[in-house]
Amino acid sequence: MDPNASSQRFDKIASNFVTSEVHTMSPTIKRLHEVLGGGKFGRICDVACGAGHLALSFAGRAGRIVGVDPAPNMLEALRRLATQRGVVVETVESPSESLPFPDNTFDVVVSRLAPHHFSDIRRSVSEMTRVAKLGGVVAVIDLEGDPDPGIDDFNHALEVLHDPTHFRSHTAEAWRSFFEGAGLTVETLERQLSERPSGVTVKRWCEIASSGEAAEREIRRRLQDAPPSYLAALGIRQTDGEFLMTIRTALIIGRKQ
Repeated sequence: MDPNASSQRFDKIASNFVTSEVHTMSPTIKRLHEVLGGGKFGRICDVACGAGHLALSFAGRAGRIVGVDPAPNMLEALRRLATQRGVVVETVESPSESLPFPDNTFDVVVSRLAPHHFSDIRRSVSEMTRVAKLGGVVAVIDLEGDPDPGIDDFNHALEVLHDPTHFRSHTAEAWRSFFEGAGLTVETLERQLSERPSGVTVKRWCEIASSGEAAEREIRRRLQDAPPSYLAALGIRQTDGEFLMTIRTALIIGRKQ
């Protein structure tokens, strides 16, 4: 896959993520803040920030908020949202694999609903760890892979139809390996969370990502033909003939010692 394909694609659909109900707020953002506690931070960095909803959730808690993304239009979306809310942010155009900051810069480094696009996940986590301060934390909220190979392959096929730049959803234990491999001490690892517990319809899910009608039809076909156990494992429900996607995720937090 072209390493620039993801940023080019998201440049075209950045406006979709400004109002996306999946991205604007979720129980996992609230959970992250609960785990981090009620204190304040000096500096936070949101890697592959998209429209910056996670970064902006730190308004009032961080003295410096930096959003990093390879897609210029995503950064522009973050700047507009920040201006509307009266929040001062900095934006930096960069891929996750090569963050342009000195070592030990940030108290908190986060990434949400983006790492499944990273083609070199270990390098990205290593970079996030490098720019975190000693004693600081790295936190990720991302689509969760399944430990059952059959379910995982089914889920992967759905995600690629939904977004061709999807690379891989990793299992919670894979995330533990990535964090520990980068030298982080894992303090929190929660799986089978959901970005949208009430669910979004397949139509809306595909609208957000501009998947296209053909992809939407194929996703529906595969969901219809799937074993009920696969759908249950992925948190996908069917109500009145419509499939609802709850967007299953994992949360992992590690500390740099």
